[in-house]
Amino acid sequence: MSDLTVRVLLVADTHGVLDPRIAELARDCTLAVHAGDVGASDVLDALAAAAGRVLAVRGNNDVETKWRGAPADLIALPESVEVLLPDGVLALEHGHRHPPARRHARLRAAHPGARAVLYGHSHHLLQDVATEPWILNPGAAGRARTGGGPSCLVLDAAVGAWRVCVWQFPALPRGARTSGLTRSAITDLHAGQSTHG
Repeated sequence: MSDLTVRVLLVADTHGVLDPRIAELARDCTLAVHAGDVGASDVLDALAAAAGRVLAVRGNNDVETKWRGAPADLIALPESVEVLLPDGVLALEHGHRHPPARRHARLRAAHPGARAVLYGHSHHLLQDVATEPWILNPGAAGRARTGGGPSCLVLDAAVGAWRVCVWQFPALPRGARTSGLTRSAITDLHAGQSTHG
């Protein structure tokens, strides 16, 4: 990784629980971004402790009656954020305001100046990079509806090239901890490639 590369952990849909293997990945990142349904202050604290800096948006389940932790953390969550990175903007929102049938088209229309748009809500890990802005969904980084195991994306943003790596881990039994970090399903995406998952 070049000195001019910013590594960003992309997560969503933790619903109050951040998988420890994903938290470990954040240690190698400059920034962690969360595309909503955070669920708890502990999730934000864990990401900030690992990556040093965290940005998050509010999901449809990030409401006072479901939030665990400091009310000020919930109130501080915006609906959307745009992050300036080397050679482009990463936009993030939860995605629940866009119907599934036209979600990607609507996200692109909502963020025409972005190089990539990160969203959550569906809990489905996918990358739509056929055209810009790329549409990225990291899947669920906690325990709820993970589709086989918690997942996330890691974006390396550099001038001239953005690269996305897909990480998905086997589901852990409740209460289990892991000491090691293994990379299971991995896909590297580069500008001009199209991969759907």
